[in-house]
Amino acid sequence: MMPLPRRVLRALDRFHAARPWDHNAHFHRWILRQLPGRVGSALDVGCGSGDLARLLAGRAERVHGVDADPAIIARARELTPTAVPVTYTVADAPAGLPAGPYDVVTCVAALHHLPFTEALEAFRDRLAPGGTLVIVGVARELTPVDRLLSLASVPLNIVMALLKTRGRPVPRPVSMTARTRPADRTFPEIVREARSVLPGVRLRRRLFWRHTLVWHRR
Repeated sequence: MMPLPRRVLRALDRFHAARPWDHNAHFHRWILRQLPGRVGSALDVGCGSGDLARLLAGRAERVHGVDADPAIIARARELTPTAVPVTYTVADAPAGLPAGPYDVVTCVAALHHLPFTEALEAFRDRLAPGGTLVIVGVARELTPVDRLLSLASVPLNIVMALLKTRGRPVPRPVSMTARTRPADRTFPEIVREARSVLPGVRLRRRLFWRHTLVWHRR
């Protein structure tokens, strides 16, 4: 994010602490729009408390959610009704990912925690022919475009917080319990490396400090 005066940052922190909303979940419906109406199987890497995995279960006959955090996997299992066809596994990605193949692989705000190229190769290799990979990621800000989108996201972030919480303070949602870390790759670096692994991949910068990646395996 572009530097702001310290007192403004403190005020924004207080505001968002009282009205938190999930920036990653904001992209879940967009992810579903990138997928076919029905698929056989889906893999959600870095599934957290399972919000996206449960949504994918509306499209897929079976869904496998994977996360390295045992506590959040336990929470995902608690939140998922037994009738919903989702299986959760504690595993480190990319080495511990199930073999597949899968018709859909998703990964939201987790790729920057993983060895980048190895993770993309693992996602690619687990896709069935005709399968779709969808990633929502974060990048280190560097370019003027990055900073412009970051600045534009600040007032929109306030508007979204008011809309999603209806202006009232709410409890902070639990999507993960493990410690997060900042992204170390810039968006141009991500584009360059992704194109070397996934020919024809589509990447876009997005508001709310995110970018997206979509790739279809032929």
